[in-house]
Amino acid sequence: MPADTLDNAPDSRTLLRLAEATRVLHRGGIVAYPTEGVYGLGCLPTELDTVERLLSVKRRSWRKGLLLIAANLEQLAPFVTIPHGARREEILSSWPGPVTWVLPARPETPDLLTGGRNTLAVRVTGHAISRTLCLQADTPLISTSANRAGRPPLLSARAVRLALGSEIDYVLSGPLGGLDKPTAIRDSLTGAYLRGG
Repeated sequence: MPADTLDNAPDSRTLLRLAEATRVLHRGGIVAYPTEGVYGLGCLPTELDTVERLLSVKRRSWRKGLLLIAANLEQLAPFVTIPHGARREEILSSWPGPVTWVLPARPETPDLLTGGRNTLAVRVTGHAISRTLCLQADTPLISTSANRAGRPPLLSARAVRLALGSEIDYVLSGPLGGLDKPTAIRDSLTGAYLRGG
């Protein structure tokens, strides 16, 4: 069973760290936090200067696009639309959970998030700490692996502090969700796996 799921709520010390991470996010900061499989780097998707700084920390081109995690479907509604029919049921039945879907982006979704495409990768996370962070921040978060582009993802708060600590604003420690790799990514039009599976 994964170490951190919806049924495994954060303890009181973790809740204090979550409150601090939320304050940092709302001040325009970058936070590293545990996810289902690796540590992620995140910020508010509406703080585009911070998104640019996050991309600089990762040394990642904006053209690759980014991923949003959310606590619920409502948090994603300003950024994407969910198709109707059988694919909608498949998407909704996979959430909350470790499946990221590439969905049609709303026209007002910034190119910095989509990489200039008309789609955006999103996930309703089942990871208790990530989900609580989205709930406390009252917004979805950018979620990209905590590492430099081309380097292996980091798997502990200590590794994040050593590699990126001087360039980010807060490291939220906690258990990963038990996956041994980043989450699967699927195309909402075809259902095809773009990563993992």
